[in-house]
Amino acid sequence: MIMSRTPFRISFFGGGTDYPAWYLKEGGAVLSTAIDKYIYLTCRYLPPFFEMRHRIVWSRIENVWSIEDIRHPAVREALRSMDFTDTIGLDVHYQGDLPARSGMGSSSSFSVGLINALSALRGQRLSRHELALRAIDLEQCRLGENVGAQDQLAVAYGGLNRIEFMRTGEFRVEPLVVSPERLRVLESSLMLFYTGLSRSSSELAGQIIANLDQRQAQLRRMRAMVDEGIDILCGTQSLSAFGALLHEAWMNKRGLSSSMTNTNIDAIYQKARANGALGGKLLGAGEAGFMLFFVPPECQKSVKKALGLLHVPFEFAWEGSKIIHYEPDTVTYPERAQRLEASYG
Repeated sequence: MIMSRTPFRISFFGGGTDYPAWYLKEGGAVLSTAIDKYIYLTCRYLPPFFEMRHRIVWSRIENVWSIEDIRHPAVREALRSMDFTDTIGLDVHYQGDLPARSGMGSSSSFSVGLINALSALRGQRLSRHELALRAIDLEQCRLGENVGAQDQLAVAYGGLNRIEFMRTGEFRVEPLVVSPERLRVLESSLMLFYTGLSRSSSELAGQIIANLDQRQAQLRRMRAMVDEGIDILCGTQSLSAFGALLHEAWMNKRGLSSSMTNTNIDAIYQKARANGALGGKLLGAGEAGFMLFFVPPECQKSVKKALGLLHVPFEFAWEGSKIIHYEPDTVTYPERAQRLEASYG
């Protein structure tokens, strides 16, 4: 049995410049961090005694005879791309600390964690970079989703990073070197709230991608904020400037699509600002999910009371996707398949 643990992520600046339609022409970058909220995926070979070949447990329980019949698209396509067959049954269980489709990069965390666990089941260890690349291929190419490339890299690597997307199609992940004291101040000033809503990001991302040419000035400014944010974190000025930059970034991001925000999200943002938040943003696709705010400690009680939303405390996570339980199978996948085929006659 194998269990992988993969963090969720928070993106601060640069979102939108990680779409291939943009960075292959202009280059892009984001500033993001993994956080200590996780997706857990357990994988094992399913013994051949049950009235199904594969069992997939997520928000549904799927008992199927064929990989082709699996309804979870990422599981189905990951198994196909990794050459799993119906000869050997598989048991895949998903659990998460945060709800799906809420702006925290859950689909990419799932893809990275799934590929990590299935590779380990085969006795293979992937580097962090290879893990991210395979997840990007799964989501963008095999599933045809309108997703960027930042989330897969953020959760595969872990930590607080500047991630660069080069016009060559290559990626570079650079950990930030920030003093422990400034990291503590940053963590203690960030507040995460759940709006109680969720939505699929692919449709909105498709709208953003379609409008990239009309939003060039905004995206270039959002890209520049990545380095400005790093200068603030690694410098000596007050970190309140980081909160102010978050506010500017949200004002830019909300203009990328008319579906980026709505009256409910705008009201939440205005209440938070009125009660002491210096800046913030809606995480992920827009109109729903989690909201992040930079709030000085002395104002946090007022913000919590004014919003009346579920507050989710968190810390940065310095490890990316990892295997946390490993009971290796001494029989290789081809050998196991041959034995089962022989036993079936």
